[in-house]
Amino acid sequence: MAERNVKERIIETALQLFEQYGYHGVGVNKIIEESGTSKGGFYHNFKSKDELLYIIHDSFITYALDKAQEAYEKWDTATERLHEILKSFARVFHLYKPHTTVFYQESVYLVPEYSEAIKRKRHDYMDILFRVVQEGVDSGEFRRNLPVPIVSMAISGMINWTYMWYQTSGKYSIDEIADIYADLVFHALLTDDTKQNPDFAGFFLPAKPNNSDVHMD
Repeated sequence: MAERNVKERIIETALQLFEQYGYHGVGVNKIIEESGTSKGGFYHNFKSKDELLYIIHDSFITYALDKAQEAYEKWDTATERLHEILKSFARVFHLYKPHTTVFYQESVYLVPEYSEAIKRKRHDYMDILFRVVQEGVDSGEFRRNLPVPIVSMAISGMINWTYMWYQTSGKYSIDEIADIYADLVFHALLTDDTKQNPDFAGFFLPAKPNNSDVHMD
């Protein structure tokens, strides 16, 4: 348990320092000092600062990939699978907010060995997303006139951008944001027949009355 606590303290401290000063602006000694650990504790848990950066990146990518695989195995239809993938993808930016910020700021500094490992997992994630969208088109759930690669990349790009503006103290929770994403995607992607499927009714936001529908006495 003590070793786990040391590792977590080092990661948490490194996240704060990398976010504030950048990867090259922070040395191992600074991380050790700020985390209240020791050089022995650092090198017991990490081979190098490079590996520490990799673990920071890998933690949320592995979470997203695992959740996408779980969604694919758990649900039977492309619509259900995509809905669960959308929800879990959005939650990444709440559960791993500092990690994602550091990733987008500092990923260029990953050494080739670690960069390739991250790329493989990102590729595996996109493979699942592409497969789900393609299966939705093939089954008639998704519109056939929308190219699968563009749809898949648009979904990924929209949700990835969450890291730039999402705040845990903001007006909308991450689950509410995920519901908005799902509503946008499914209104654009689903066929008219699929939208009428009562099993998918909960994937859309409830309608709100227009001002014209409100009558004043």
